[in-house]
Amino acid sequence: MFKVHVNRDFCKGCGICIEFCPKKVYVFSEEPSHRGVYCPNPVNESECVGCRLCEIMCPDQAVDIEEVKK
Repeated sequence: MFKVHVNRDFCKGCGICIEFCPKKVYVFSEEPSHRGVYCPNPVNESECVGCRLCEIMCPDQAVDIEEVKK
Protein backbone atom coordinates (compact mmCIF):
# COMPACT_ATOMS: atom_id res chain seq x y z
CA MET A 1 0.00 0.00 0.00
CA PHE A 2 1.24 3.47 -0.86
CA LYS A 3 0.48 6.96 0.41
CA VAL A 4 0.68 9.81 -2.10
CA HIS A 5 1.85 13.22 -0.93
CA VAL A 6 1.60 16.32 -3.12
CA ASN A 7 3.34 19.40 -1.77
CA ARG A 8 1.03 22.23 -2.83
CA ASP A 9 3.75 24.78 -2.02
CA PHE A 10 6.08 23.29 -4.67
CA CYS A 11 3.51 22.22 -7.30
CA LYS A 12 3.06 24.48 -10.33
CA GLY A 13 0.15 22.47 -11.76
CA CYS A 14 1.94 21.24 -14.88
CA GLY A 15 0.04 17.92 -14.90
CA ILE A 16 3.06 15.73 -15.71
CA CYS A 17 2.22 13.41 -12.83
CA ILE A 18 -1.33 13.05 -14.13
CA GLU A 19 -0.10 12.22 -17.64
CA PHE A 20 2.51 9.67 -16.60
CA CYS A 21 0.55 7.79 -13.94
CA PRO A 22 -0.31 4.38 -15.43
CA LYS A 23 -3.11 3.84 -12.89
CA LYS A 24 -4.75 7.28 -13.23
CA VAL A 25 -4.34 8.03 -9.54
CA TYR A 26 -4.53 11.81 -10.02
CA VAL A 27 -6.98 14.39 -11.28
CA PHE A 28 -6.61 18.17 -11.13
CA SER A 29 -8.14 19.67 -8.00
CA GLU A 30 -11.29 21.70 -8.42
CA GLU A 31 -10.02 24.38 -6.04
CA PRO A 32 -6.80 26.31 -6.58
CA SER A 33 -4.05 26.27 -3.96
CA HIS A 34 -3.18 29.41 -2.02
CA ARG A 35 -0.86 30.23 -4.94
CA GLY A 36 -3.69 29.97 -7.48
CA VAL A 37 -2.48 26.64 -8.89
CA TYR A 38 -4.72 23.66 -9.65
CA CYS A 39 -2.65 20.87 -8.16
CA PRO A 40 -3.06 17.14 -8.74
CA ASN A 41 -5.35 15.43 -6.29
CA PRO A 42 -4.75 11.70 -5.62
CA VAL A 43 -8.39 10.61 -5.83
CA ASN A 44 -7.57 6.97 -6.68
CA GLU A 45 -4.75 6.52 -4.17
CA SER A 46 -5.71 2.89 -3.53
CA GLU A 47 -4.81 2.15 -7.19
CA CYS A 48 -1.20 3.33 -6.72
CA VAL A 49 1.28 0.52 -7.44
CA GLY A 50 4.34 2.46 -6.29
CA CYS A 51 6.02 2.77 -9.69
CA ARG A 52 7.05 6.31 -8.69
CA LEU A 53 6.79 7.67 -12.24
CA CYS A 54 4.97 10.71 -10.87
CA GLU A 55 7.73 11.28 -8.32
CA ILE A 56 10.50 10.83 -10.89
CA MET A 57 8.91 12.97 -13.59
CA CYS A 58 7.86 15.89 -11.37
CA PRO A 59 10.16 18.81 -12.27
CA ASP A 60 9.54 20.49 -8.90
CA GLN A 61 9.87 17.48 -6.57
CA ALA A 62 6.33 18.16 -5.38
CA VAL A 63 5.25 14.50 -5.37
CA ASP A 64 6.36 11.92 -2.82
CA ILE A 65 5.26 8.29 -2.68
CA GLU A 66 5.49 6.63 0.71
CA GLU A 67 5.23 2.88 1.19
CA VAL A 68 2.93 2.09 4.10
CA LYS A 69 3.60 -1.18 5.88
CA LYS A 70 0.61 -3.04 7.24
